[in-house]
Amino acid sequence: MTSIFAILLTGIQLMAQENYTISGKISDIDNGETLFGASVFLEGTTIGVVTNEYGFYSITAPEGKYRLLITYMGYADIKQEVNLNRNQNFNFEISESSTKLDEVEVTAEESEIAVLRKPEMSVLKMNIETVKQMPVVLGEVDILKSLQMLPGVTNNGEGTGGFHVRGGAGDQNLVLLDEAIIYNTSHMFGFFSVFNADAIKDVKLYKGGIPARYGGRVSSVLDVRQKDGNSKRFAATGGIGIISSRLALEAPLFKEKGSFLIAGRRSYADILLKAAGEDNSVSFYDLNLKTNYKINTNNRLFLSGYFGRDAFELGENFSSSYGNSTANLRWNHIFNDKLFSNLSAVYSKYDYELGITSAEFDWVSSIINYNLKYDLKYYFSDTFKLDFGASGIHYEFDPGEIIPTSETSAVNPLVLDKKKALETGIYVDAEHKLTEKLTAQYGLRYSAFSRLGGQPMTEYFNNQPVVYNSDLGIYERGTAVGETVYEKGDVIKTFGNLEPRASLAYSINDNSSLKAGFSRVAQYIHLLSNTSSATPLDVWAPSGQYIDPQLSNQYALGYFRNFKNKAYSMEAEVYYKNTDNRIDYIDGSDLIGQNTIETEILKGESRAYGLELLLRKNEGDFTGWISYTLSKSEQRTPGGSAGGLGISDGEWYNTPYDRTHDISISGSYKLNEKWSFGTNLVFQTGRPVTYPNGQYEYEGVSIASYSDRNSDRLPAYHRLDLSVNYKPNKKPDAKLKGEWVLGIYNAYNRKNAASVSFGQNIETGANEATRTAIFGIVPSITYNFKF
Repeated sequence: MTSIFAILLTGIQLMAQENYTISGKISDIDNGETLFGASVFLEGTTIGVVTNEYGFYSITAPEGKYRLLITYMGYADIKQEVNLNRNQNFNFEISESSTKLDEVEVTAEESEIAVLRKPEMSVLKMNIETVKQMPVVLGEVDILKSLQMLPGVTNNGEGTGGFHVRGGAGDQNLVLLDEAIIYNTSHMFGFFSVFNADAIKDVKLYKGGIPARYGGRVSSVLDVRQKDGNSKRFAATGGIGIISSRLALEAPLFKEKGSFLIAGRRSYADILLKAAGEDNSVSFYDLNLKTNYKINTNNRLFLSGYFGRDAFELGENFSSSYGNSTANLRWNHIFNDKLFSNLSAVYSKYDYELGITSAEFDWVSSIINYNLKYDLKYYFSDTFKLDFGASGIHYEFDPGEIIPTSETSAVNPLVLDKKKALETGIYVDAEHKLTEKLTAQYGLRYSAFSRLGGQPMTEYFNNQPVVYNSDLGIYERGTAVGETVYEKGDVIKTFGNLEPRASLAYSINDNSSLKAGFSRVAQYIHLLSNTSSATPLDVWAPSGQYIDPQLSNQYALGYFRNFKNKAYSMEAEVYYKNTDNRIDYIDGSDLIGQNTIETEILKGESRAYGLELLLRKNEGDFTGWISYTLSKSEQRTPGGSAGGLGISDGEWYNTPYDRTHDISISGSYKLNEKWSFGTNLVFQTGRPVTYPNGQYEYEGVSIASYSDRNSDRLPAYHRLDLSVNYKPNKKPDAKLKGEWVLGIYNAYNRKNAASVSFGQNIETGANEATRTAIFGIVPSITYNFKF
């Protein structure tokens, strides 16, 4: 009885005890950039948070005297005595540590204990300085290729654009640049990415456990944030390479109430080719813009944009260009010391053009979306934080238009039906500290998608756009029996889905933790491409009368541990992911200029599962990591209502993104203040392909027969990259600082197969296989500078 009374008395005392809140922002003292992921703790307690995307934090604790501790990887710690007897606001500017090893950091920017305890898993965050130090092809710093050195992330072969996460397709990745959707992440057909590292502040990839605030893609979310611009002083960074050069300028505005950033890149391969007398040409440029203005303590406006374009010409007969354009106007508002909000109006456009001079026509196509979103974060207490919000995206799909370029052209004009759609979503997401050792993150998103009218819809016999011809053993287009015309304002079809998300983190001790996660995601738009890698002519299509949204469930379990006082760390995860309504293509499908795309596809399912390991060395002159992924990615497409057994007799077959083994080793060594060295070593199981397994003659023509879809593989892929960084002697107070970066991509000149083609030798009549390789050994040299 006495013990029960004591417990009740303690509870009454705690309830009577006043709670107060400390809030504010954390930023860099040198340039004023807010710091995302800085840890803010009350020393000696387990009460603490990490700053959000805009550097904001809020901590609520019982009345008393505390020491506030601010930590951020590579920066000096700050300790501040606080007497918590009222709500208070503290903004901190922190400086880089004098012992920071800029070039060799590979650890995450949050404190290690915070990472272990946070119920966030299957997340990769890259340090920009690490990215800049890694050897890359043609000397151009590349965020995407750096992410591909980590577990669960790969490309689809050398010289290909995009990336693949845990066996998913490229269109299943949501790529955001300052909240704006990027539909094509590649320059020069995959040799470079659209992300200029000089303009980027944060890079975060969610492979699983996707928070409820994100929706629309079933495989991953890549969230890239641009720098705000230096609010303290004028600064410039740039680089001059053998293929491209770049320059970024930033400075304060409005008496340090704001700032701006402008960064540009331009390749000059086209200039070099023309100087060499070549008729062919290839080039790209991009431009990053951002500015912000501090209205008052609680309100700030941001305006950012990106503009990029590629151009490709083959003599005078063929030309192609494509690019992304984005703009985002944001309003950050702090209601009080517990409630933070962000309102964004976002515009994104991806378009491409194709010109064939000999046929005298141009082809143009685009996808445009307008996005309005409102996100709020409420810091309820030290054990409970709540994110909630809503968004709406209006899509305009222009799948293509053929425009004759002369009156004598033999090509007739063609305008494919434009399509419109509206995607909306509301969400709530909580981070809840259940006990001292157990923390949960759980949430729910409800998404809705409406295919809007404004075009005719073809109707088919028995409502079957694809039918199975049992006599020929092939799938064919269904029989059109009429069409229904939908006016603007009509709704053709509406979908709605509940998308629960949940994850748990159990802290075994200060050095190890177990995590588990589940997420369900719906994807309503689809990239239509029957090539192994993305091309500018690929078409995006919305879900509708004949195309259902993709629905994916992913489960993950992980173990995380630090060793030797955090000098080493290990991450191990297993995952399983299944996706319904995955589009597949019938044999011989024709996607170009196709107004009834539903006659070329069937509906199937996919699954992927695997083991990911990451071992990192975080401290010392030599740092780096070893990454290993063991995985399987498969697809199955039964005939369904179309009849027949389906693709590959309805059996599971390898997706083009299946890699059984994927090993990456990355290391950096700092010899002294002048010299540092970097290396990458990569090995991957060859990409699945379909080879011919025989041939027969029909009316004197030799015709190949093929094995089951993706039942063969290209040879294994492997390469070694090397880099050397040299910083010349400079006076400590010198304004201009420069470095030389020498790199060798594919140092032992491995001829990795991009494809294998089969044909007949005209002279001998023998069948031959020809391997096509994109790169051999590629040296590069770049001069980087800043002032």
